[in-house]
Amino acid sequence: MRRSEEREPALEHLLEEHLPSLRVYVRRNMDAALESRESCADLVQSVCREVLESRGAYRYQGDAAFRQWLFQVALHKLMDRRRFYRAGKRAEEPGGRERQAWSRSELSRLAESVGTPSADAALHEELEALSNALSRLSDADQDIVRWVHLEHLGHAAVAQRLGCNEAQSRKRLFQALARLSLHLRRARA
Repeated sequence: MRRSEEREPALEHLLEEHLPSLRVYVRRNMDAALESRESCADLVQSVCREVLESRGAYRYQGDAAFRQWLFQVALHKLMDRRRFYRAGKRAEEPGGRERQAWSRSELSRLAESVGTPSADAALHEELEALSNALSRLSDADQDIVRWVHLEHLGHAAVAQRLGCNEAQSRKRLFQALARLSLHLRRARA
């Protein structure tokens, strides 16, 4: 075995490390029409299966390149699924007219522009509760939540920052999210 092959991480390990950011990517890029027909978890699983099936075609060139390739596979999967459902809609609609699906950003902008005062107040309360719950977390808990959920770092990078292994990183994230959830429940009670 050559040296470069020895250092190349297994595809399964790479997928596991990048799974949280893949879930976020898929969830953010699903439009309402696709979301009404398929779950985010099913689409992520389908992307993972496709990645594993293309094992021989991919050459590892670093984490950033893998992540970019993974998101490209996910983007193609989302586009394929949209085309599939749109083709079915054209067949169902009289005259074959295609109805444009609403994207998440369009729905957000629409909700902001036609929002009611009570909806605005509810959103404000929810954000306030989240802000208060986050402020009750320790700095370490806030850091790991930020790194994984906002910066989309994998557990290898988080573990390196924390000076621990990936399993400990995952456990710390789970514990931080559990504490956040507890503070949120208390804030809503």
